[in-house]
Amino acid sequence: MKTVRMLAINAILAALYIVLTFFLQPISFAAFQFRISELLNHFVVFNKKYFWGIVCGVFIGNLFFSPMLPYDLIFGTGQSAIALLITIFLSKFVKTLWKRMLINTGIFTITMCFIAWELAIVYKLPFFLTWITVGIGECTVMLVGMPIMYALSRRIPFEKLI
Repeated sequence: MKTVRMLAINAILAALYIVLTFFLQPISFAAFQFRISELLNHFVVFNKKYFWGIVCGVFIGNLFFSPMLPYDLIFGTGQSAIALLITIFLSKFVKTLWKRMLINTGIFTITMCFIAWELAIVYKLPFFLTWITVGIGECTVMLVGMPIMYALSRRIPFEKLI
């Protein structure tokens, strides 16, 4: 029963990621991007079991909406998986929620180098400049997402939900 619940909640999380990416496609891809669905990455600081919902959402969102197939399936999904795994590991050593979300934001911002690399390959964009632009977008979304996720977590017990 617990496994069914975990699968269902991860499916809902993936669907939410996909829907947000779909409706905000014009600002979700390219060198200047503000993929609002990325704020859902903060779920992993509440419970590592949200990993699969987020990764599946990224994969499916990229599969259906990315103009950079097949690269986005590899780079985009890979970047998310790597950043989430690093956050899961580091969260073992950090007890406060705000610090875990800040660490998560930093990790996602730094690992946007993979997306910059992808954009350099696909569109021949300059790597470092692109890393800065996608990093700023990611950092902005993740920072804005912190108080949103915190406020939601006061009403919904994300740690125990799954």
